[in-house]
Amino acid sequence: MQENKKFTVIHRLLHWTIAIVMPIMFITGFLRMFWMNKNGMVAVIESKTTASPLPKDVMTDIASTIRHPMWEWHELFANVMIAAFIGRIIYMLVKGIRFPNPFNSSITLKERLQGFVYIYFYLFVFISAFTGVSMQYHLFDSYHDEIEMVHKWGLYWFPIYIVLHLAGIAIAEHSTKKGIASKMIGGD
Repeated sequence: MQENKKFTVIHRLLHWTIAIVMPIMFITGFLRMFWMNKNGMVAVIESKTTASPLPKDVMTDIASTIRHPMWEWHELFANVMIAAFIGRIIYMLVKGIRFPNPFNSSITLKERLQGFVYIYFYLFVFISAFTGVSMQYHLFDSYHDEIEMVHKWGLYWFPIYIVLHLAGIAIAEHSTKKGIASKMIGGD
């Protein structure tokens, strides 16, 4: 990214909006896939209602009803994420902010790695948003299973991105960009 002495309020607002929204989406997706998985919840309901068993469709309906508010949060924050992502792209284009081209052999290894992390981030968010919107609005329904599978890969992409981002911050703080974390928080 272009060397800035100060991050603007808009830049920081977009950054921190994305930074808050991504973990919320990760947690709601993780819960839906694992701890609050519909089949797992049906099994728990079934084990607790052995004295007077409920029909399977009723248990499935109960599980879906319990999970529904959590899923509304996932969709709400997905919309916020898409808006912040589009806002960030527009902001970068308007401000002329560019991240390092990782294919440029004349830049340092650190800058090339930074460029790859930016590409990873933008691809990850774009693919997750595209697949999420495709599922929500039933686009490409004949490929629903494949789209859903790719969307669920976000559970693996997100932690990898966080590790890369934090490593990048640590490297920047201990090299030529001391104070970059403070500037992203406070702007000074």
